[in-house]
Amino acid sequence: MIRVLLVDDQQLVRAGLRMLCDAEAGLEVVGEAGDGRAAVELAARLSPDVIVMDLRMPGVDGITATSRIVGARPAARVLVLTTFGDDDHLYPALQAGACGFLLKDAPPIELLNGIRQAAAGESPYSQDVLRRLVRRAVDAKPAPAPRIDGLTAREREVLDLVGEGLSNAEIADRMHIGVTTVKTHITALMSKTGTANRVRLALLAVRNQDGS
Repeated sequence: MIRVLLVDDQQLVRAGLRMLCDAEAGLEVVGEAGDGRAAVELAARLSPDVIVMDLRMPGVDGITATSRIVGARPAARVLVLTTFGDDDHLYPALQAGACGFLLKDAPPIELLNGIRQAAAGESPYSQDVLRRLVRRAVDAKPAPAPRIDGLTAREREVLDLVGEGLSNAEIADRMHIGVTTVKTHITALMSKTGTANRVRLALLAVRNQDGS
């Protein structure tokens, strides 16, 4: 069971998120906080597996709360869920220790999958956010195109689509294969390329494309 702490200053939003999580097998909402100060206190007391964190809140905001939570418990998994996807919110949240960044207009299934991914040690991002992260990393740190050996033709195709920022479902649709098959390919790609998460795999893909 994945234990979830919901943090948002709008009670209606929290109620909607609780209903969504409560209806999903394997998720349990163990607490709610309406501001960052309460979030820090509840995170310390409840030790949730995933903290779904809003950013703009009165008093202690989500970025400050994330920094305090991760500072006290480095293994804490804080998943940002916000209306604001601009760089002024994205990068400070990641620097504070957030493990992922989703937008509130994301489909419910994307949030549920994001919670599971965060609990599993992965880094879930909305697709446009992932594309910006990868492009900024490529522009900021130009590097020679890496050699990627030992990949099958199918794996190379999946790698290119990851580099475009496509989700597993979008890759499956593009390639006319199942989502489970896509996940298998991505696991194999991470193993063969030595990448720890999807962002690093996407970055590798883009650098390889730019250098080809």
